[in-house]
Amino acid sequence: MRKVYLDYSATTPLSEEVFEKMKPYFTECFGNANSLHSFGRDGAYAVDMARRKIAELLGAEPNEIYFTSGGTEADNWAVKGAAWARKEKGNHIITSAIEHHALLNTCESLEKQGFEVTYLPVYENGIVKSEDLKKAITDKTTVISVMLANNEIGSLQPIRELAAIAKEKHILFHTDAVQAIGSVPVNVKELGVDMLSLSGHKFYGPKGIGVLYIRKGVKTDKLIVGGHQERGMRGGTTNVPAVVGLAAAMETAVRDLDKNAKHIKAMRDRFVSAIEKEVPFVIYNGDREKRLPQNANFSFEFIEGESILYKLDLAGIACSSGSACSSGSLDPSHVLLAIGLPAEKAHGSIRFTFGKDTTPDEVDYVVGKVKETVEYLRGISPLFAEFKGGIQNV
Repeated sequence: MRKVYLDYSATTPLSEEVFEKMKPYFTECFGNANSLHSFGRDGAYAVDMARRKIAELLGAEPNEIYFTSGGTEADNWAVKGAAWARKEKGNHIITSAIEHHALLNTCESLEKQGFEVTYLPVYENGIVKSEDLKKAITDKTTVISVMLANNEIGSLQPIRELAAIAKEKHILFHTDAVQAIGSVPVNVKELGVDMLSLSGHKFYGPKGIGVLYIRKGVKTDKLIVGGHQERGMRGGTTNVPAVVGLAAAMETAVRDLDKNAKHIKAMRDRFVSAIEKEVPFVIYNGDREKRLPQNANFSFEFIEGESILYKLDLAGIACSSGSACSSGSLDPSHVLLAIGLPAEKAHGSIRFTFGKDTTPDEVDYVVGKVKETVEYLRGISPLFAEFKGGIQNV
C-alpha cells in the first residue's frame, strides 16, 4: 500500500545527516558530560559547542540557552518558574486562548495555586490583537505568554508587537516557538522576548530534547531539581547525543529555511487550491497569509474528522484531527472553537502539514483520496442527507 506522511507538525523524521553526527555519542564518546575525567570532558565539549551553535542561530548568548526534555517542559518551566519567582510583585498571568495544552494546562495548575490567568481572545484568523493585551494588563501582571505559531491552524502571532507592550510595562514575555523553528525566521533579540521554547523533533532533529532560552538577568524558579546540571538550573544527566543532534538539526533547518519554506508552501498551496476546487462545503481555518508555510487545516462539513482520519489512514495517508498531543480527546478543538467555529464544524476538521520531501504526486494522491473519502462519508451522513433534503424542499 502506498504511504504518504502529511503530519509534519506532529513530528518529523530524524535526518540521516543529523543521525550520523549523533552516533559517536552513543558509543565511542559515551561519558557523562558532568564527569571530570577525559570521557566526561569529551561530552562536555560537545554540549558546549552545541549550546554555542544554538545561541548563535537564535541571536542569543550561550549562557542564555538551557536544555530541556522538549517543548512541554520548556513551557512549564518558563511560566511556572517566572510566575513563582515574581510572586511578590503580583499573581496575574496573561496567555492566549489557543495555546498548546503544554501552556494551557500549566496555567490551569497555577490557577489552582492562587494565580489569576487571563486568556486573550483570538478572532476568525486566529490572531491576538495588541489592544486586547493592553486592556488585559493590570498592576499585578508578571508574565505574558503567547505562542509564535499555532500548532493546529498555523496562525502567526505579532510577537514583536506584543513583546514590546510587555517590555514597556516591565512584564516578562515568553513565546512558544516550537512550531516556528525551521519554518520562519526566529531571532530572540529581534522578537524582543525574555523567554522562548523550542523542540528538536519538529525540525528533523531527535525527540526528547528541547531548549528554553532565558534572557540574561531574568530570574526564574527551577522546575526540576536534582543535580547541578545546566548551571544549577535544571537537574538531570545531560542527554549528549540528543543535544548534539538538536544543534545539528537546527543549523540545517536555519541554513535551508528559505529553500524548504518555498517548496513546502508550494505543496501546501497546491493542496489547498485543489481541495477548495474539488470538495464542496469546506472551511479553510486560520489566516490565509499570516500562517506557517506547512499548515493546511480544513473543516469538512456534515462529517466527523475522526472518520476522515481513519479512512485516510486505510489509504496509507497520515494526517491529524488536531494536535497530536490531544488526539485521544473527543472534545472539539479549543483552537477552532476560539476562532468562532461551531462545535459540529470543529469536529469535522483535519490538519494536513507538509514537509521538505513532500512531492506534487503525493499531494495529488492525497487530494483524490480526500475527495473520495468525503463523498463516501457524506453519503452515509444523516446530517448531509437532512441538508440535501432541505435544499431540495426550498
